[in-house]
Amino acid sequence: MPRRPTLEFWFEFASTYSYLAAMRIEALADAAGVRLRWRPFLLGPVFAAQGWTSSPFNLYPAKGRHMWRDLAREAARLGLPPVARPESFPQNSLAATRVAVHGAEEPWIGAYVRAVYDAEFARGASIAEPAAISALLNGLGLDGPALIRASTQEPVKSRLRSIGEEAKSRGLFGAPTFLTEDGELFWGNDRLEQALAWAVGERPAGLR
Repeated sequence: MPRRPTLEFWFEFASTYSYLAAMRIEALADAAGVRLRWRPFLLGPVFAAQGWTSSPFNLYPAKGRHMWRDLAREAARLGLPPVARPESFPQNSLAATRVAVHGAEEPWIGAYVRAVYDAEFARGASIAEPAAISALLNGLGLDGPALIRASTQEPVKSRLRSIGEEAKSRGLFGAPTFLTEDGELFWGNDRLEQALAWAVGERPAGLR
């Protein structure tokens, strides 16, 4: 079989637009013949490096109001459930992200990522507590308590810190971000299809 190109999907569980991308990227990548690499990370350190103390959707209220309406429109367009805004935004995604880092190469990673996002933005539930993440894992037929314990070990914590440094060194400034094997960066849910096309060698006229 010919080798499939790889697309890196950098996502943050607190990110609304990462939610839209995560709910459809696996099927689209498979249809395009692209291998998907899940890259969970935390946006907090990236924002801090830009001088932000919170999400730009909180720092700029008009932008935040537009985002929630836009999210509702896009969710409806993509056939996703109506958006249910969590009580706290952005949520503390540390526990969820550690599990994703621990399981990034496991066959259940896609189902897990979608389950977290569904809980957060389709049901408006909290994902901040390890117990909530454990329950979601149990619902997937996995051993939630064991995976929570494994995700809090030092190797996973160290890996997450390294991923944060990698994100900054590779020029990431938000989520979702898609990176192709030749280093082309695409930012935003609305660039997912373009990222997949670039990954398989399709280029707009005049670009190489």
